[in-house]
Amino acid sequence: MVPTVGDIYCVYVENLQQYAACQVTGLKETGSKGSRQLAAVLQLDWTGDQRPDETELHQMKPLICSFYFWKNRLDHTFVNANVPSNYILAGNIPPLVTEQTNSYSGGWLIGDSLYRQRQWDAIDETRRIRFKKAAADFEEISVGHQMMRRNSSVIRNFKPRSEEDVAELAKLPCLTNIQMDGYSESLIPFLTKEPIINELHITNHGQKSLDLSKSHLTKLVIDVSGLERLTLNTKMKSLNFTGNLPVGLCIDAHEDGKWLTLNVAASLPHINGVPRLDGLHIREITELDLAHLVKRYPELTELRLWGKPGSLIHLESIQHLKALQEFSTYDLFGFIGEQFPNPEQFPKLSKLWLTSLPAEAAKSIKTRYKKAAAAGLELEISKPRKPEWLAENLTNPFRDWDGRDHIKSAHAKKAAQLYKQCLKEIRQLAQSQISNEAIQKQLFSMVENYTQTFNKMDAKTGFIETVEREEIHVVLASLLDQLEQELGNESTIKVSHEALYEVFDQLRDF
Repeated sequence: MVPTVGDIYCVYVENLQQYAACQVTGLKETGSKGSRQLAAVLQLDWTGDQRPDETELHQMKPLICSFYFWKNRLDHTFVNANVPSNYILAGNIPPLVTEQTNSYSGGWLIGDSLYRQRQWDAIDETRRIRFKKAAADFEEISVGHQMMRRNSSVIRNFKPRSEEDVAELAKLPCLTNIQMDGYSESLIPFLTKEPIINELHITNHGQKSLDLSKSHLTKLVIDVSGLERLTLNTKMKSLNFTGNLPVGLCIDAHEDGKWLTLNVAASLPHINGVPRLDGLHIREITELDLAHLVKRYPELTELRLWGKPGSLIHLESIQHLKALQEFSTYDLFGFIGEQFPNPEQFPKLSKLWLTSLPAEAAKSIKTRYKKAAAAGLELEISKPRKPEWLAENLTNPFRDWDGRDHIKSAHAKKAAQLYKQCLKEIRQLAQSQISNEAIQKQLFSMVENYTQTFNKMDAKTGFIETVEREEIHVVLASLLDQLEQELGNESTIKVSHEALYEVFDQLRDF
């Protein structure tokens, strides 16, 4: 649904536990030949337990943002003109501002700035004044072993070894984000008394238990290796795990994780204490069973999944996530279109982004969700992948090299690319009309290049050990087998396996 200039929309905002409102102040077309329409959306300084009535509508004012580095600015941005399906039209009045905006954002995030402004207003006024005064101070000062501007908001590579090291942070009145390697017992008291600091990245802390319940953090990125218990505060919204996730890690979270979004790598996290988790992001997936995920975290409103690439099992299970509002995948396969639930099974869905997925599934889902998109669903389905792409990427036999301790990422990528190149040559040979002699000549050349490439990769680091040596040979054999299969039994061309293996053995240095 495309709005009309002057329209005021309201939406229930969980963080505020109230309705918030915005106004559409303008419309414009962009893209080639006006292929995309944008709406200028102004956030309003209004909340209510119910939708606004006519009187409230005419009393609404723009939200003036002064939190952190904002200087009494309007939150006025261009977004996709398609109004989300959960937004409610409250009425239409003349635009509250007539100035055009030059800002753009990814979506209708109504209520976000209002929530941040209220959190800012709740901070002691003296502390807020100190922040604003320092915000314009670009003087270089010494903080521990670093030279930084006084108005710096982020400190990186902070390595506290003592209480004095942590005390140095007080020199930065605008500090909101600490990225540290190491730990000091004085960190917790410092975070407790500093309401401005809302983000912490921490590695090599060496702790089995961390209690952040009295901090003011809203985002935590933490290496959980060796951690057994993590106690969070009530404001925490984003939790990102790095390192080796221990089985049975216990998290003490406000309302069992109802307000928390968790970001983890590779697999479904088995964590105690957050059964009501609100959002879940899983990256680097090779295989994920969604039936287990739905059972463990049934109240998810947001689910984002990134493949390595990888496969999804029991995709149809997500139909049981009745509170789901946003669902996105990238580089994930192993399913067909019929397994993806129909629009009516997602009563609250407002965003569906599927990127790099099976071509058949992409076509099926796009067709079934066309009406939902017209009604306000933010739908984006792109990069449909055909079986040939999956063979080169999803089932690439050198995928597993990426992540092995003794193999550099660059070597793993080069091996995977080499396989794709050889596979392409095999397909071209199978479809060519050249003579048997010419095909044999190209095969010898391919095997020579294949072997010499690994020789060069192994020359400096010697990473090819018994397992890798066997894998390289097996992959070569599978390539030759595939050529025979594509040629067919009736072909007069015969692949000379033994002669090609002999070339491989004579040339290899690993």
